[in-house]
Amino acid sequence: MKPILIISLLCSLVSLSATAQATDSRSGNATLERGRALTVLGGCHDCHTPGYPEAAGKVPKAEWLTGNAVGFQGPWGTSYPVNLRLYVQGKTEKEWIARVRQPMRPPMPWFNLRDSSDADLIAMYRYMRSLGAAGQPAPPPAAPGVAVSTPYFEFVPKNLPKQARATH
Repeated sequence: MKPILIISLLCSLVSLSATAQATDSRSGNATLERGRALTVLGGCHDCHTPGYPEAAGKVPKAEWLTGNAVGFQGPWGTSYPVNLRLYVQGKTEKEWIARVRQPMRPPMPWFNLRDSSDADLIAMYRYMRSLGAAGQPAPPPAAPGVAVSTPYFEFVPKNLPKQARATH
């Protein structure tokens, strides 16, 4: 092969590689932005970011999705919003998708995740992983009737009509 032909081929390969990397970078950024938007619009921060609702969403990024020691108590016991930044570090995309489509303790609206597309769940996963590990694990759930020392919201309907009470 002639040297000029080899050099031309190598230059073409380098150019194609650089173009592919730039495209990957742009699509990667779009995926992360989509994941960020889905976690905000999906209300993930409302429970999984401490103080998010009280601060009208103005919480430092370092605290985003780090779990919460404020629990939710109801007939199921007491559950806590997990630290998603730690949780996703130990999961593959496939493991994440499989897990979030399974029932979870209330008040987690797991059925919204179950009905999400793979592409949306992957975007959320990649976004949360991009934030990096931070914070501490949330407290473990407590069984019904077990006293907890953390603050919690009580999720028990009051003043239900008798007919509605029978179904809860």
